[in-house]
Amino acid sequence: MKYFLLILSLFYSFGAFSQQIRPSNSDDIYKEINMLKKLPRVLYLAAHPDDENTGLLAWLVNQQHINTAYLSLTRGDGGQNLIGSEQGPALGLIRTYELLEARKVDGAKQFFSTAIDFGFSKNPDDTFKQWDADKITANVVWVIRNFRPDIIITRFPPSAAAGHGQHWSSAIIAEEAFKAAADKNRYPEQLTKVDVWQAKRLVGNTFRFGSENTTSEDQFKVTIGQYDPGLGMGYGELAGLSRSMHQSQGAGTASVAGIRTEYFTPVLGDPIKTSLFDGIKSSWTDIQKPAIDNALDQLIAQYDFRRPDRSVPQLLALRKLIRSIDDKKLKEEKLLALDQIILSASGFMAEMVTKVPEAVAGDKLAFQLNVISRSESPVSIQKIQYPLHAEQLNKKLFPDSLTNFSYEVQIPENSEISEPYWLKHPFKSAAQYDVQIDSLVGLPLAPSALNAKLSLLIGDEAFEVNVPFSYKKLDPIKGDLVEPLRIIPAVNIKFSQPLFFQSANPNVEVILHSEKDIPNASLTIKSGNQLLSTVNNINLRANSDTTIHIRINPTEINNRSATTNPSLEAALQVGNKSYTKDKHIIRYNHIPTLQYFTSASTLLVNGDLQVKAHKVGYILGAGDIIPDFLRMAGIEVTILQESDFANVSKLIGFDAIIAGIRAINVEKRMPQWMPVLNQYIQNGGTVIMQFNTLQDMSTTNIGPYPFTIGRNRVTEENSPVEFLAPASPLLNTPNKITQTDFQGWIQERGLYFLNTWDEHYTPLFKMNDTGEEPLEGGTIYTQYGKGYFIYTPLAFFRQLTIGNKGATKLFFNMLSIGK
Repeated sequence: MKYFLLILSLFYSFGAFSQQIRPSNSDDIYKEINMLKKLPRVLYLAAHPDDENTGLLAWLVNQQHINTAYLSLTRGDGGQNLIGSEQGPALGLIRTYELLEARKVDGAKQFFSTAIDFGFSKNPDDTFKQWDADKITANVVWVIRNFRPDIIITRFPPSAAAGHGQHWSSAIIAEEAFKAAADKNRYPEQLTKVDVWQAKRLVGNTFRFGSENTTSEDQFKVTIGQYDPGLGMGYGELAGLSRSMHQSQGAGTASVAGIRTEYFTPVLGDPIKTSLFDGIKSSWTDIQKPAIDNALDQLIAQYDFRRPDRSVPQLLALRKLIRSIDDKKLKEEKLLALDQIILSASGFMAEMVTKVPEAVAGDKLAFQLNVISRSESPVSIQKIQYPLHAEQLNKKLFPDSLTNFSYEVQIPENSEISEPYWLKHPFKSAAQYDVQIDSLVGLPLAPSALNAKLSLLIGDEAFEVNVPFSYKKLDPIKGDLVEPLRIIPAVNIKFSQPLFFQSANPNVEVILHSEKDIPNASLTIKSGNQLLSTVNNINLRANSDTTIHIRINPTEINNRSATTNPSLEAALQVGNKSYTKDKHIIRYNHIPTLQYFTSASTLLVNGDLQVKAHKVGYILGAGDIIPDFLRMAGIEVTILQESDFANVSKLIGFDAIIAGIRAINVEKRMPQWMPVLNQYIQNGGTVIMQFNTLQDMSTTNIGPYPFTIGRNRVTEENSPVEFLAPASPLLNTPNKITQTDFQGWIQERGLYFLNTWDEHYTPLFKMNDTGEEPLEGGTIYTQYGKGYFIYTPLAFFRQLTIGNKGATKLFFNMLSIGK
């Protein structure tokens, strides 16, 4: 029972992921009480962050008072980032928290599988070449058996109408999991912790997206979007606020007032006749517990929105009623929800805060525990327990009076560093995270491992509340900031650059940051299992950086490949401890400060790569690493500002100018800048324009001659490439481009290829995904006056990140064409 209670608490309590225990507002408490009356559960399932129908989620939770969750198979790792340069797992971490912020708005819960978003795919065949369908289905079955939904709703159909291979695949997995969750012979290893579960029905939530319409008037319909006086808005308006939390996707959405219709089509299970909830036991009376319904009806009728604490005695009596029911799983679920309501109605707040944002295992920190209740019902703290210490108190909390406790707490020596649980181990593949603790599968985050456990007595009922160790500071602009206390290694180790361009004997730099004085450490540099260098007798000072310069001879590295770059791994040995982690911090205003770690490694970009451009201007787009990449290659990069476009003479000194990804979408001054760029080209300059999308373009007058951007893309990163202009200088100077230069690409060839272009342009390549017509709009260029304009939707922003040799050569040729 204790193990099951742990699983339930993780799956049902979003308080497990918050940094302060704070009461819900009066209107939310009322809705949570109403939700206690309802027994059905709904699981909405799709592939990515922002695939969920926030309008439907908001209506189910806030109007129907149904326990509702969204299961996103991925964390959105393969998308593009409109607010920064993070890609891959770091972007997935950002989008995880954006989804949690969205759920705070609409009130639903959030789950994930271990699937990685590997980028756009066009059909399930392509998707399941990457995803292990059985393992992802097992994840979904685990969530179903834990959450036990009565209704599962899919966002996408199992057809091309889904518009994306991962969308399509999410529907296929949903159907398989719907059946497998009820089958004791499927994934039997789960049944030591959970029981089989048969949902009543699986339905598709049909849609109108652009030109795609999967709705029809003979489908089952539900009216949503109604006005809620407690919110001061309709559920459609609330949905817009929720969806707009997806800032990294540029998914800002209008908050639309008024009712609208949602459409549903049956997929599996019982048909719909009059309601989504046909045939489902919806109330306590339906399961022969009318006393609970009566108690809840009386509680709701007498609820005082100005004094929710006056409901505490009734809530405590209800707790005893629910505790007496026989259905153990339902009992635990409802008791967890009820306990949150009682704490909120009591106006209970607790925080365990320190003044430093991060600590090392073994450190001693000064903490302040702040506790308050605002209730006529007596609340007392019986016991406070935190790592390595417990204190018996039996201290009564006086209403609306803040009580403070000061402690010096030692962080246990065996405390693990703070990192996302799904990033803790190397990935099983490029398409699945390796989560080695089964009970964490499905969760958005792992619960805090460091807490002050408060044993409370409210009335005559006992409660236990975990208060996470947190960092709190007063920001002069934002006010109070409360974030998780981050546990970090005693030594952070990183290379000064994520990649180094090879020379005869490149000098690499390793930066060691120590939290304490450390004598006589040893640094080793390896490539795979090959030891390349050792530096002994390193002495580190607390809170300072030490830079170690190491000369590496690339020719001595074994297993060197013409198409892949050797990796260097650094490790610092201190006694019997080895430090190999590089800390990364992500900060954006709409989410908390995030911490994750990668191995301390770098790449050596191999091969004789030539570039004739030495000074480049860069127009920032939607965040990419190309400026940093060029600087690592020894090229001077200047980020261009509005003053640089006052006159074309200000651009004369640049060998080339590059427009970042989606520059036309995000830089609203491009209509004024393009004529100056065209003059720059005419005078002998080179302009390289990377991909843009059709959404929110600041101008369609791009380049010296017209062309149109389409939606086509080539998603198979190993698709064959045909050279259409083999004599072009872009394929010959200063680097000879061959077919091998298109090996080792990741995620995709390119995206948003051109549909049409003026006859002045020369297309450079022809490529296509399997079974599709060849596309020639992957790169075009033209000479204009004395200079050159190049438009390339090839995914350089992904390839250069990994130092892909062929992509680097091609990009350097583009920079060099005018020299």
